[in-house]
Amino acid sequence: MDVALIYILHDEASKERLSIRGETHKYLVKVRRHKVGDVLSFRNKSDMKQLFSYEITEIDGRSVELKLLSCVEEEVRNAKELHIGWCIIDAKSIEKVLPMLSEIGVSKISFISCERSQNNFKLDFERFERILEASMQQSGRSAFMEFATCKNLKTFLAEYPDTKVFDFCENVLQESAGIQTVLIGCEGGFSKEERVLLQTQENFRLATPMVLRSESAVVAVASKILL
Repeated sequence: MDVALIYILHDEASKERLSIRGETHKYLVKVRRHKVGDVLSFRNKSDMKQLFSYEITEIDGRSVELKLLSCVEEEVRNAKELHIGWCIIDAKSIEKVLPMLSEIGVSKISFISCERSQNNFKLDFERFERILEASMQQSGRSAFMEFATCKNLKTFLAEYPDTKVFDFCENVLQESAGIQTVLIGCEGGFSKEERVLLQTQENFRLATPMVLRSESAVVAVASKILL
């Protein structure tokens, strides 16, 4: 952890006393050089809306001891919400952009098994959540991104009929106010059969002549809509 944290996630945040050990202790003492009397913010995954303030009362070679000062309800989230339907790609590529998508404010990602998806890759949502934890503590975001899976494109469109599709077309995205769900294809795009399903959906592209990789497209589209 070499970037300043807005808050620290701790399973015992809310208690009158906290004892911090391990990697977080090293970060607070050796990296951030905190001292007795400093006030730090904490959240607990069981209730992310609550922000706890703790004062450092003691520091030694193994632990940082803190006492609770206050608790306030403080949510940090985007005013707009965006749900991304993302045709499955290499999990390593997904992991690289998850922190950015979290910071931009994406509320949910549904991973879809499309015909050209790399379906041999398994999605580890627990690992994704750990990646998000690190990002959220640095950005201040107070609500976890949701994850879901969908067996195919037809099922996804049936559940989210107002989905807008990012694709090769003439329609350059200008006004994004009405977009709540967007579909991003995998490497290689959509199959001929899938394009038949997408004929009735509104589609768009970004104002660039470059061909974007799937993970680049997700970040670019989310930024255009949310920021």
